[in-house]
Amino acid sequence: MNEAALSKSGLSRLLSRLRLPHWSIAARSAFIAGAVVFVALAVAGAALTGVFYRTLIAGVDAAAAARVRDVSAGLIEDAPADLDDPLLATDQRIDAVQVIAHDGTVLRRSDSISDNPLVPLDQVGDRLRTGMSPTASADGDMRVSAQSISTPKGSFVVLVAGGDEAVESTVRTAVIFLLLAAPVVVAVAAAATYRLVRRSLGSVDAMRARVAAISSSESAERVPVPPGRDEISALAVTMNDMLDRIEAGHVAQRQFVGDASHELRSPLTAIISALDVAVAHPELLDIELARDTLVPEAQRMRALVEDLLLLARADERGLAFHPDQIRLDEIATGEVIRLRRTCPHTVHIAADPVELCGDGPALSRLVRNLLDNAARHATSRIDVTVTSRDGQAILTVADDGPGIPPADRQRVFDRFVRLDTSRSRRGGGSGLGLSIVAEIVAAHDGDISIADRPGGGTAMTVQVPLANTPDSNR
Repeated sequence: MNEAALSKSGLSRLLSRLRLPHWSIAARSAFIAGAVVFVALAVAGAALTGVFYRTLIAGVDAAAAARVRDVSAGLIEDAPADLDDPLLATDQRIDAVQVIAHDGTVLRRSDSISDNPLVPLDQVGDRLRTGMSPTASADGDMRVSAQSISTPKGSFVVLVAGGDEAVESTVRTAVIFLLLAAPVVVAVAAAATYRLVRRSLGSVDAMRARVAAISSSESAERVPVPPGRDEISALAVTMNDMLDRIEAGHVAQRQFVGDASHELRSPLTAIISALDVAVAHPELLDIELARDTLVPEAQRMRALVEDLLLLARADERGLAFHPDQIRLDEIATGEVIRLRRTCPHTVHIAADPVELCGDGPALSRLVRNLLDNAARHATSRIDVTVTSRDGQAILTVADDGPGIPPADRQRVFDRFVRLDTSRSRRGGGSGLGLSIVAEIVAAHDGDISIADRPGGGTAMTVQVPLANTPDSNR
């Protein structure tokens, strides 16, 4: 019982080692290729052997039938005793020839055959028959062709036996050659597949090793791209593109953290400095210090934190809006009135009644950010227009400031980008206003563009579909 159990466990271990999932890809590919070639050779060999055998047998039957016709033609002109000897001769295909009288007497025959008819005469008719099996008394493996004929000298039966022993020997030799060649072909196919797959996977292994060696501090490294334009090289190019995106994301993240830290440091430094002064000189801590220093810097820091949180939510799962029917002209008018209270520039508005489906607070923030940006850069005038055309609500905010170069018109929507860093920071800008505008416009399936204002300056135009429903899952 123990020996049987041990034998069974040993067999199980052997089978588990032979399981394909435990093999390498090259070994599995070689095994599968060898198995496919073996099955293909077996099927093709069997089919070819069958066709080869039938072809040779058909040749034997054709030779026997031709001899039957030749002997029949001779009997029409001569008596059986006068037939030429070559008609009764044997060769590699013809084993025996018999000329039999109607009563079953063998009148002429080949020297290698007995006087007994090769087949029962009642199976022979006037039409030529081929491939008949000889009687049990006949010697050797034969295929008999027979025909009964009537001549002026009497009725006769002509029997010609073709030998299939040579055919079987030839087919047997061919099968032996196939059996000997099959393992060689299978082994060559498996070895070639193994080598080819190993060579192909060498590039993949090199890419894997390079990816494993890439760290966050060496994110500029890339995987080697093998020569050629196959799937492996396409994989390498795709991985390099992915690494480019990851590196760009890391760079943007580091820049974002650095810029956010720098922006938060300024109000914190101002607040801490004011509090240090108040601690050292309590008499200076009065309402003016709180109103002129502490509260504005705290408000600035709160606005910056809120902007950062909004952009972080937009990066994580998109901005969640609550669409409703709103009047864009009323929103723009209200923001213009607010700006006029604090801005020394002339602010002009021309607004047509425009109703659209959107998020009111988000669009109010969009208009406010555009107006604040224009106020920071305008020289003396800001123009706001609201209209609709072709199913689009169109908002344009223009200022007579220095303008934005065409090369920077896309970059200004990136985070913490300032074309005039010192002036923007003194003016209270954090470099996030236009980034938030771009996010709000994208959430409303809209578009924003920058152009030159006639007479100089910048004109920012926002287009939002009138019947659009903001996607809350962006």
